[in-house]
Amino acid sequence: MIRGVIIGQYYPVRSTVHSMDPRAKILIATIFMVVLFVGNNFYCFLAMGLFAVLAVVLSKVPWHVVIRTVRPMLFILIFTLVLHLFLTPGPVLFRMGPVTATWSGLVQGLFIGTRLVILIMFTSLLTLTTSPVELTDGLEDVLRPFSRLGVPHHELAMMMTIALRFIPTLLEEADRIMKAQMARGADFQSGNMLNRARNLAPLLVPLFVSAFRRADELALAMEARCYRGGEGRTRMKKLEMHRADYVGILLVVLASVLVVYLRIKFGPVIRGTV
Repeated sequence: MIRGVIIGQYYPVRSTVHSMDPRAKILIATIFMVVLFVGNNFYCFLAMGLFAVLAVVLSKVPWHVVIRTVRPMLFILIFTLVLHLFLTPGPVLFRMGPVTATWSGLVQGLFIGTRLVILIMFTSLLTLTTSPVELTDGLEDVLRPFSRLGVPHHELAMMMTIALRFIPTLLEEADRIMKAQMARGADFQSGNMLNRARNLAPLLVPLFVSAFRRADELALAMEARCYRGGEGRTRMKKLEMHRADYVGILLVVLASVLVVYLRIKFGPVIRGTV
């Protein structure tokens, strides 16, 4: 399961999306997330789903890589579906003792699950198609206006990028530690939830030690290279917006207008909801 997680990884390939300005991709992803939660019916999701499919096709990232980004969220998706199934009032689907499943809950659960799947698959393209250096520069430029309010925009962008970069590294480290502990007789799979939680101690303690060690080594390396924050720093490659960036922003704006129109015209998937 740990090896299947690809959050924060970069997939190098030559494509239209890879060549786009990171600031444009961050803006497109932000607009997409907001509009996805504005949509409240099947037609809105169809429009946003088609936009996400177009982005994946243009990125040339294999579908199996994009689909793997949803795997860590399967538990949350199933849990959300079960909650809506049994807690949403409506026509009875079936009964299990004192609890009742409804058709409205099933539709609402599938609706929310589809929204989460589209959101995860689309936003994962941001890290899959943007290198850590480009992502740092893009985040820094996006956060730059907040520097007038005293926000350390460069440091925030650096921390966010380092966090994303170290997710796959820590997952690989956790996988190695788990295999080593299992070779020593540790059991991470049998027993109830409480026993499994207790058995995680041989995994979490060395993982935290490794994380702190890596953080200390990174700090020493940055200090040895005379890193003193973003003040006065220059870039070898300056970010420039091109035609593809403006076309991408225009497409997401048009998709947003279409979603708002479909929301007004057809209303929510279940009457009485938003």
